[in-house]
Amino acid sequence: MTTTPSTDTSPSVVDYPFPWTPPMAIPDGWKTLREQAVQPIRLPSGDPAVLVTRYHDVKALYSDHRLSRNTGRHPTSRISPNNVIFDDPEVDSDPPRYLAERRLVAKAFSARRMESLRPFVWEVARELMTAMQEGPQPADLMESFAFPLPIRVICKLLGVPAEDQAKFRRMVDGFLSVTSLPADEVERCRTGLWSYLGELVEAKRATPTDDLTSELVQISDADPERLSDHQMVHWLQSLLIAGYVTTATQIGCSLAYLLHRSEVTDQIRNDYSLVPSAVEELLRYQIMGASLGSLRYCLEDIELSDGSIVPKGATVLLSVEANLDEQQFKCPMDLDIRRNPNYHLSFGSGIHYCAGAPLARMELQVATEGLLRKFPQLKLDLPGEQLQRDVGSFLGGFSEIPVRW
Repeated sequence: MTTTPSTDTSPSVVDYPFPWTPPMAIPDGWKTLREQAVQPIRLPSGDPAVLVTRYHDVKALYSDHRLSRNTGRHPTSRISPNNVIFDDPEVDSDPPRYLAERRLVAKAFSARRMESLRPFVWEVARELMTAMQEGPQPADLMESFAFPLPIRVICKLLGVPAEDQAKFRRMVDGFLSVTSLPADEVERCRTGLWSYLGELVEAKRATPTDDLTSELVQISDADPERLSDHQMVHWLQSLLIAGYVTTATQIGCSLAYLLHRSEVTDQIRNDYSLVPSAVEELLRYQIMGASLGSLRYCLEDIELSDGSIVPKGATVLLSVEANLDEQQFKCPMDLDIRRNPNYHLSFGSGIHYCAGAPLARMELQVATEGLLRKFPQLKLDLPGEQLQRDVGSFLGGFSEIPVRW
């Protein structure tokens, strides 16, 4: 009996996110990822999904109405076995309702308000750097700078009292656990964060102050398409995560990589006008968090540019690894802090472009310039290959980054 060789060329299922091994090198799985426009994956929960891998497909799908962000209303695969994270059946995250809500939020999250925070961001950065300088060495860059800078900024922005910031951070960190915390602890953090933000909305409605929460409450209450308190808390929670956790993780990833590549750091120290373009290139290149935040549900078959099909009923992730697509970026595996243009997808695209992007950019610029100026001899206290990335959290940043100067 003769056996006919298999002609099945469909890609095999791979575990996602890809492990960072070693921690400073782009995962091997990313390098060949775009050979298939649609890659079947297995999420941390064990549930199936597909990853759309190519830049132009990903960019187009961010605004495609056939992909729904209402993952709580559809039988979408879970990211985590014990954390629903963003699944909320009471929130409509698709147009037209989403666009009406985003319009209201954008009024409060204005460029004017973001830029007005720059002096405060510098003030906090200098205070943290002074404390680092006066403290013991090595210092953990994550705990001494990367985490406290954005949490203090976002708390000021939202109007969270200073005395609540530590509790606030613990709840957020627990809320974003994928597999690192037990289910009961995750649930306590999730419900605690939601209750806290709900009480914050009520307090700002009763006694407005000069912060984004008060402004959002006033804008919403005066608008015929006003947000319910539930929707407002959902938006505040989303802004909080974007404004704190992702920014803190990116500060850590960016500085760790710069200190690992001293020749790149020297280029910046010789010309600080490179800071904005270096920040953009590090956002493109030193990706953290993979694509878990882009979870979608496919409402009907979608044909991609090469004829591949994203099937109806699939759970879909839009690959931030598309930032390494050679069809969009010249020499994408090379870090080029002078890269221009640099239309990366780290903040999303189209109608789902991150509202907090201007704030994150500004904080990353302040952190990069501030640390390199303040500490001319700043360096990692161990080889970059020995840094440990977080396992079991929503974002793939570093557990700690010990530094000396």
